[in-house]
Amino acid sequence: MRHGIRATVWNKVEGVAMIQITAQTKSFVAIDPIDFRCGIDSLYGLIKETLKLDPYSGAIFSFTNIRRCGIKFLVYDGQGFWLMHKRLSRGKLSWWPSSPEDAIELDPKNLLLLLYNGDPGTVNFQSNWREI
Repeated sequence: MRHGIRATVWNKVEGVAMIQITAQTKSFVAIDPIDFRCGIDSLYGLIKETLKLDPYSGAIFSFTNIRRCGIKFLVYDGQGFWLMHKRLSRGKLSWWPSSPEDAIELDPKNLLLLLYNGDPGTVNFQSNWREI
């Protein structure tokens, strides 16, 4: 602890909003790996210029590095950008999409699988009864 700053994890119960993944959450996965030294501004530029998507849309944008040992997420919450980074303690991501496109849209169920290093190709989800 430096300068009296204390890290605290807040949740909705305590009255502070948090990022939630719901059935309506839009999510995009960048196909090509990035340099993990990239910060918010670099990823913002990549989303806007290369992926041709709106960084302010509230969608969750996912990126990986060349070794696929981690994943970065960028999302705008209406007040500012969140940059989240997960580095795997062992191994590498078991799945990352391939596509001729620069990015693909990923539904919320598969985004959660990606968060936990799952493979959407091997999981059989119940299909939606109707599109949201």
